[in-house]
Amino acid sequence: MSIHEPNIDIDWLTSDFSPISLDELNETAEMLCRIDNKYVVPRVALQRLVPALRHEFNILDINQQRAFTYDTRYFDDAQRSAYFEHHQGMRKGFKVRVRRYADAGLSFLEVKVKGKRGMTEKYRLPHDAGLVEHLSDDAMRFAKDIYFGQYGKPFDYKLQAALDIRYKRITLVAKNGGERMTIDTDLRFRTDNGTMSLGTDVFIVEAKSALGRGYADIELRRAHQRPTKKCSKYCIGMAAMGEVKRYNRFLPTMRKLGLIDAGRTRGGWSDIRPDLRLNVADRDIARSRSAA
Repeated sequence: MSIHEPNIDIDWLTSDFSPISLDELNETAEMLCRIDNKYVVPRVALQRLVPALRHEFNILDINQQRAFTYDTRYFDDAQRSAYFEHHQGMRKGFKVRVRRYADAGLSFLEVKVKGKRGMTEKYRLPHDAGLVEHLSDDAMRFAKDIYFGQYGKPFDYKLQAALDIRYKRITLVAKNGGERMTIDTDLRFRTDNGTMSLGTDVFIVEAKSALGRGYADIELRRAHQRPTKKCSKYCIGMAAMGEVKRYNRFLPTMRKLGLIDAGRTRGGWSDIRPDLRLNVADRDIARSRSAA
């Protein structure tokens, strides 16, 4: 698997789909409550799937742009409760993040919780464009209200910025509504300690549908791609950046992403591929957290 190529051409992925606007997407497939299946898909396999997907999906197009930069800052407490609750498979988990849709100039506080039958429920609130180190009182109140309303217990976590993630996202929307795909590539993890790039020869694909058995799931499985359990970008990033010491449940996904060479079995942080770690061009990006 090759490392990051900043000028890689992804026209093969974004061209020839019929466009859909953001307003049309929100009307037909906002999908705030859904079952998500995640797949780690190599470039070659995804290229073979594109012709079939073009028949069933439109692509989000904003001002003739089809691949969008997402900047996300995740918040956790000093004990990394959000991470370890996910690692342990606890049903009453949570994620709190500020997501900036850089190309659209939009920013939201987003709180994700688990609903019935494993469905992901996401709630969001408009947020200032800046990525802050600490959430405002209003933001914390929003997170606490969502958590208590979902689980019936108080939200006692003292949150602070834990991890930044930047990536490119392509969004596909089923022509008949009710299903959506997101395709992410060029992932970069950032903490105060540096930056790591995963590259553009591998993609994280999320198929989102009411029952988790949509057209995209069927086509991916026909192409011998299976859902990847334990594929949280936040958790993968925390492990890759050395922010947590236990991440054995994420090792299979980390190998699929090319973070750890297939022959390495121990799974310690020293096994993370050194060629993916901080490069000189990213130093200013890594430092920007303290100035945000």
